[in-house]
Amino acid sequence: MLSTFRGLPPTVWTVFAGTIVNRLGYLVTPFLVFLLADRGVTGTETSYVLGALGAGNLLGPALGGVLADRIGRRPTMLIGLIGAAAAQGALFLAPGVATMAASALLLSAAAATVGPAAYALMADSVDPERRQRAYALFGWGINIGTAVAGVLGGFLAAHGYWLLFAVDAGTMLIYAAVVATRLREPRRAPSAPASGEGAGLGYGVVLRDRLMLALLPLFGVQLFVYSLTEVALPLAVHDSGLSPAVYGAMAAVNAVLVVALQPLVTGALAKLPQLPVQAAGGALIAVGVALTGLADSVAGYAASVVVWSLGEVVVAGIAASVVANLAPATARGRYQGAFSWTWGLARFAALTVGVTLYAGLGPAALWWTALTAGLLSAALTLTLRPRVAARMEHDLAA
Repeated sequence: MLSTFRGLPPTVWTVFAGTIVNRLGYLVTPFLVFLLADRGVTGTETSYVLGALGAGNLLGPALGGVLADRIGRRPTMLIGLIGAAAAQGALFLAPGVATMAASALLLSAAAATVGPAAYALMADSVDPERRQRAYALFGWGINIGTAVAGVLGGFLAAHGYWLLFAVDAGTMLIYAAVVATRLREPRRAPSAPASGEGAGLGYGVVLRDRLMLALLPLFGVQLFVYSLTEVALPLAVHDSGLSPAVYGAMAAVNAVLVVALQPLVTGALAKLPQLPVQAAGGALIAVGVALTGLADSVAGYAASVVVWSLGEVVVAGIAASVVANLAPATARGRYQGAFSWTWGLARFAALTVGVTLYAGLGPAALWWTALTAGLLSAALTLTLRPRVAARMEHDLAA
């Protein structure tokens, strides 16, 4: 299975290993609602803490992209990992709702700064032809770690919530040690000429890129549809009269499929044109999510999960690779920051707009919206293929 990723440089494998360790400690966020309830936090107050957690996922990527280009990839990753570990302790010890919300904001913002720097570091280390495989490996590591964390979290929570925070903080510090001792900052220009590509250190370079401004919303819509699997699927399972264990089983089905199939599918599709594959995978995700609306049994939900999990496997690494290939060398951190911010915004929209549609207009409205938006964004992504190809040819010629 690992032959798909053969030939990738040590930097990519180090980030992969560190990511698995880090995601093994992805324990606090899934169980945060239970912790808050255990401490007597009301439903309204819980929404404040969760809202702060979501807001941090919007602030962190933007900051991480700028820092990655200004001070470097490794320092940014270290700041994010150590800061998130400290925020874990602050959240556990927070005496009130206000301090919990502030700690949650710091936790998610610090953790989210790591992604853009890690993506930019891999783009620096891998040629354009192999970036999709590198990012797919990175995503595979996330899924491996998350799958194990799902089982580990339930066991630790039964023995005390403090264990969740301790393991989370510990894995972040271990990853920070890996970054400090095993990764080297790549050689790159510290900044671009005042009038050149990547000029300045803000996000103007991204905002002036019309092709990126066309791609990011389409990726964002596809990510929004995918994020509904974390938000609306448990609501649907609950409304079908099934137990929470069924949702846990569906999460396990997804994890097993992705971990088992990712290397094989990535190897089979890596030589195909990226945007058509992305569009096909996005359509599979949209269909799979929409099928949730037809399910009312364990078998029905399992069938829908299989479809959108296959879509997840198909698109793995493609969007991040396209973004990396379009970015000027001096602005890779900010391009990946913009992409990560799009991902954060998509998840936030799933939590807000998705739940509002489900509760306000009814489940059918949400499933039809997901299907329509997913298929339309996939079709529009295909129309951008000539522009992306022309841009890549121009960059290679230059």
